[in-house]
Amino acid sequence: MIEVRELTKRFGSIQAVSDLSFTIKDGEILGFLGPNGAGKTTTMRMLSGILPPTSGRAIVAGMDVIKNPIEVKRRIGYLPEQVPLYPELTVTEYLDFVGSIWKCGKKERDEVIEECGLSSVSQALIYRLSRGYRQRVGLAQALIHNPDVLILDEPTVGLDPQQIREIRDLIKSFEGKKTVILSTHILPEVSMTCQRVVIIHQGEIAAEGTPESLGKRIESGAQFEIEVQGPQEQIVKVLSSIQGVSRVNVLSQQQDANQKFTVETKGEDVRSEIAKAVIEHEWKLLTLKTHELTLEEVYVKVLTKEEAA
Repeated sequence: MIEVRELTKRFGSIQAVSDLSFTIKDGEILGFLGPNGAGKTTTMRMLSGILPPTSGRAIVAGMDVIKNPIEVKRRIGYLPEQVPLYPELTVTEYLDFVGSIWKCGKKERDEVIEECGLSSVSQALIYRLSRGYRQRVGLAQALIHNPDVLILDEPTVGLDPQQIREIRDLIKSFEGKKTVILSTHILPEVSMTCQRVVIIHQGEIAAEGTPESLGKRIESGAQFEIEVQGPQEQIVKVLSSIQGVSRVNVLSQQQDANQKFTVETKGEDVRSEIAKAVIEHEWKLLTLKTHELTLEEVYVKVLTKEEAA
């Protein structure tokens, strides 16, 4: 488990992180999100024992990061934003070196090479590897000692879509086995991988919860998606006149194509009224469904709200 209480970090007059408090359960995968400069990397460095906090407390794997820094580091696998590699070594030589620090042997090295998909390049010099493969080597060094906690800062940066999928599946396999903090800008990866999300902005927590609960909390009303075969302007006029509808957004670009809209309300379920209106005007109703906010939409709404505050 990771427990963060009022964690703060200042660099001179600059407050990078301000009074962060959150908890991550054993075996949980947490998505740690925020724009560049929000304080994500600083927070992860404090949790890893690399940076001392100015104030506050962090408990990792049952131990205080300040009071027991060495013991905490033994239980953490950390992949920083800039991958710590020795380019003149082969993949095997590098992992042997990292393994020797953790007192790991050939067995652990070979297992992590297989796990991270490095078998085909295990004897290659690191400087000759693509950025994606270097990222995999960085992940391998974080995993080689089988840590209880993984702190991953942009683990899929530079990977192609197939590699991203493989690393995503690997991270997902840790659910229930390792506690994981995953920082990334690829929001669909968070939706598919993480049970919970913390969004920080300007060093403070802007939102926290599951992707689903965040969407319901951010959205003030209800939204419905509708696709209708009929005249665009007339459809907008009719839908807008339905009691409870606050706004109709046109999604279609062409007048002569099937018309797509989102219908916003203050919370009312107006699907039956929409269907009735379409049928009465002898238009063809192709789609009518509730619109659920994606994590990307939630993220943008949270940041927009914070910047406007």
